[in-house]
Amino acid sequence: MKSRNIKRVDTPKMLPEGSALHRNRQLVAPGQWDEIDPFLLLMEDWYSQGAFQNHPHRGIETVTYMVDGLNSHYDNHGNKGTIASGEALWLTAGRGLIHNEIPIDDRPVHTLQLWVNLPRASKLVDASYQELRGAHAPRRSLPGGEAIVFSGTSGNVVAPTRNHAEVTMVEVRLAPHATFEQELPADYNCFVVILEGAGFLGADASPVRTGQVAWLQHEQDESEVRFETKEESLRAILFAGKPLREPVAARGPFVMNSDAEIEQAYMDFRQQRDSFGLVPTGA
Repeated sequence: MKSRNIKRVDTPKMLPEGSALHRNRQLVAPGQWDEIDPFLLLMEDWYSQGAFQNHPHRGIETVTYMVDGLNSHYDNHGNKGTIASGEALWLTAGRGLIHNEIPIDDRPVHTLQLWVNLPRASKLVDASYQELRGAHAPRRSLPGGEAIVFSGTSGNVVAPTRNHAEVTMVEVRLAPHATFEQELPADYNCFVVILEGAGFLGADASPVRTGQVAWLQHEQDESEVRFETKEESLRAILFAGKPLREPVAARGPFVMNSDAEIEQAYMDFRQQRDSFGLVPTGA
């Protein structure tokens, strides 16, 4: 199986408009839709209570991974829960919802939030959520480490996560002097976020370290990406997805296929119609 090379390694900087309640980095920038399809953006956030207010979404899925801390979440359909460090919340906004994610106490949290585009046929599905518990997520034991499969597959390990867009999400943890190959389905776009440590990625063994994002070369055929460590351990998350190749119209918290659909989303939200008609009850 062909091993992919690394196309580029980014080192995103902290955004300047941070505050005492909220600091963030833009790990995947929006706008280059063809290049990052089916992904829309990825933010790394450090925040405390009061950083975010109740807010709507339509036409997307948000995947919140808890790097550190404990969050409560709730929406205007009566759903609520908590996610802890090493866990993820997979939220399908679909036709719409109003929600929030808030630290449970005065301690700040550290999160990654990925926006995944929904295919046209699923833009207006009913909203739903999945709590991907770290203790229950399928694990693949590796020589010198493990792979935690939040979505998609790794080897013979298959996550039960329900997907509208085909997405693989695998957390890789390697001790020093270890290697691992993650298979990638044909035509998937793929990037890796380095959470801790340092190592080498791809057939070209590109060096990566904490805080960087590595983009893989696109391949039309089934392929794999190689992870390798030397003197340091490595903790990273791989995101890969099959491109939708559909028109993207994005404005604020709504992502649809046309400007007219965006206008309709804003009209429904302002007039509290359809799935925006209920008020969140809080955590």
